[in-house]
Amino acid sequence: MRNRDLLIGFATGIAATYLVKELYNRSEKLYPADDVLKEVKSAFKEEGPIDGSWIFMKTEPYKQHALTTEVYKGGITRHKEDELQQFEFLADAYTGAVIEVKQV
Repeated sequence: MRNRDLLIGFATGIAATYLVKELYNRSEKLYPADDVLKEVKSAFKEEGPIDGSWIFMKTEPYKQHALTTEVYKGGITRHKEDELQQFEFLADAYTGAVIEVKQV
């Protein structure tokens, strides 16, 4: 009886470990918001200096036509030709790709 109980416990442990591993691997990992902001700032710096930047660390749902994803929302401020320019951007939270940039 003891060998059977030991074998059942061992098999249960292996099955539980496998299930936890599969659930962890299937969960989609978010791209770090700080890295998204660094990449956007780098792109804007190619056109000139920037004065400020921000990004919300919490994702928001974004739907465009039939596609839905999670996005980070952020912004960039700069002076160009003595005029203050403000931009807002949306970036995919899973890939870090910028989806939309608009001047405010």
